[in-house]
Amino acid sequence: MVSELIVARISEDLNINKDQVLQTVKLFDDGNTVPFIARYRKEMTGGLSDEEVRALQEKLHQYRNLENRREDILRLIDSQGNLSEEIRTQIEKAVTVTELDDIYRPFRPKKQTRASLARDKGLEPLAQEILQGMVEPGELAKLYLDREKELFTIEDVLKGAMDIIAEVIADNAGVRKALRSIIYQTGFVSLKRKKDTAVHTFNDYDGFREAINRIKPHRILAVNRGIKEKVLKLAIEVNEEKALKAVKSFFITEDQNDGCVKLIDAAASDSYKRLIMPSVEREIWQSMLDKAISGALQVFRENLKNKLLIPPVRNRRVLGWDPGFRTGCKLACVSETGELLETAAVFPTAPKRDLTGAAEKVVHMVEKHRIDSIAIGNGTASRESEEFIAGLITDKKLTLEYTIVNEAGASVYSASPAAKKEFPQMDVAGRSAVSIARRLQDPLAELVKIDPQSIGIGQYQHDMPAKELDAALSGTVEGCVNKVGVDLNTASAALLSYTAGINAPVAEKIVSYRNEIGNFTSRTQLLAVDGLGAKAFRQCAGFLRLPESENYLERSAVHPESYELAERLMDKLEIKPEKLGFAEGIPCLTNGEIKELANSLDAGEPTIKDILDEFRKPGRDPRDDLPRPVFLRTVTKIEDIVPGMVLKGIVRNIVDFGVFVDIGVHHDGLVHVSEISHRYIKHPLEVLQLESVVKVIVLSVDRERSRISLSIKQAEETSIDHSQ
Repeated sequence: MVSELIVARISEDLNINKDQVLQTVKLFDDGNTVPFIARYRKEMTGGLSDEEVRALQEKLHQYRNLENRREDILRLIDSQGNLSEEIRTQIEKAVTVTELDDIYRPFRPKKQTRASLARDKGLEPLAQEILQGMVEPGELAKLYLDREKELFTIEDVLKGAMDIIAEVIADNAGVRKALRSIIYQTGFVSLKRKKDTAVHTFNDYDGFREAINRIKPHRILAVNRGIKEKVLKLAIEVNEEKALKAVKSFFITEDQNDGCVKLIDAAASDSYKRLIMPSVEREIWQSMLDKAISGALQVFRENLKNKLLIPPVRNRRVLGWDPGFRTGCKLACVSETGELLETAAVFPTAPKRDLTGAAEKVVHMVEKHRIDSIAIGNGTASRESEEFIAGLITDKKLTLEYTIVNEAGASVYSASPAAKKEFPQMDVAGRSAVSIARRLQDPLAELVKIDPQSIGIGQYQHDMPAKELDAALSGTVEGCVNKVGVDLNTASAALLSYTAGINAPVAEKIVSYRNEIGNFTSRTQLLAVDGLGAKAFRQCAGFLRLPESENYLERSAVHPESYELAERLMDKLEIKPEKLGFAEGIPCLTNGEIKELANSLDAGEPTIKDILDEFRKPGRDPRDDLPRPVFLRTVTKIEDIVPGMVLKGIVRNIVDFGVFVDIGVHHDGLVHVSEISHRYIKHPLEVLQLESVVKVIVLSVDRERSRISLSIKQAEETSIDHSQ
């Protein structure tokens, strides 16, 4: 069950109605996955997209954790005998974990403090009397003199009482909330570089100072790395006079006498400096960091999604080329289906530069295996390899083309247990060449074999909390895999493991079953796989396809639970089986006609629409609508680059402060966010995505540090193109 409060908050946060939230939560609680809910339960969710369902899941987890924390605090305070109706009301009204922790702070068991020592000496009543402000502190303090408790003088007594008052002030929820508000609105982040470190990476941040409400997320992540590496020292600056005034206003009133006010004032100043600011400073920095991490994770998601959904190059035989110098270039020819045909090593680059031997070997492999395309990894020696291949195609008049493939993570895959299992006799570079070739044929199928963190996207990924990063990226991969669909008879265990309802062990069992029994001929055969029961079958079946099946529905995204409905729909619309798969043979219905049809078939309108779409084109690949990047290269070295050059490039990475563009010189150039568009944009993702082809103009080149500064918006103002 889910509380009405959680439903209302999720509804408000995501701007969707409460019934959609409630129905979706019920589906989650019944064990359904995000892809299944988004694709096959549209009637219940009101048509929420995959992204909306996933966002709802995250909010649900967040608010349920909040409720668990609320219950824990109520229980803990009640067990102390301190749970008044006023405190209960405050706890029930709290809307964040921070508010709950502020309320609980006075009741939290503490290690020995100056205040706890004073309480042990019996000074709590005196401190409370002083806070009321109606006594003469010096006179009242005489009653607490006690040599056995080391309270020898009035000053000793008052000092102990002030320690208690300081802690009371520090534990006050209203004080902490007011102080946070002031710091967020007017505070500054101030940094100093520690002088006893030899690290120079963070020199630019020595003396850095910026308003908290203006500092960019990527800068927060950079600063945090410097703090973790113990190079930078952080301070939160705020107008102390204004902050202290706010703190004191909670405890000093006009009707208190001067003696009490003087002591409360001094205790408040001590509390502010010694107790409140150090902890609030940590809380605020952590809050800023959490927000920056959340933004960075969203950038990761978007970049990964765009990378995974790069359109496949179908029906081509590919020669994968893993470039290198000393150890040579490793080649791997693969068939149209990714089957390995042959491997080899050539040495066209330094130090050997065996151009003749390399040319003979490449031409032989191209002709022997009828290669259509060459995929060159963009790592070390990539540009030298490209020069060699471009010259070879021209000299030998070969009828094939080449492209540069981003090989990030290929080395990770090639050394993985999965790669060793598939190619046990092959060395790491050979496996990498196979991976590069397959990345051109089907990026999604190949990239799922690699830990998403190794694909080379986003910013400061090594500073992300491992659990959150893994969840964000795994969810994105799962969304992409199920959006595209999976061929049950050719998919690897890695690809199958991201299918809704299927985990890694079950994926391995599916592959083993396929190897032992042969190809699947129907989806229901999955139920014979050990460990895959009816519940998992319901989640995964619609996303697993059998493209070679004689049963049209098995080739489509129609879920087996809707086969009977699909057949009744065909009868109702008089659609002949031979018309399936041809858009012109399927009637186009108005919304009114679909509603009437759904009512007559006792079905949901979204399901009817989806089935009709599948009748037109079964298992349609959404990647087919995406642009296929074409990259022309004439420049191959950073030495050839000069300011003012206009070139075409491919967006290889997107971060908060700009995009990195591959312009064919081995070092990606940076387009700062201010140089992307003539209109103001907050983030590059507003106008660009990974693998976009862009025209850029070179602004500056720093050859010593291999840094190239580019502009997209200035390139739009010229018709020149030096890459032609």
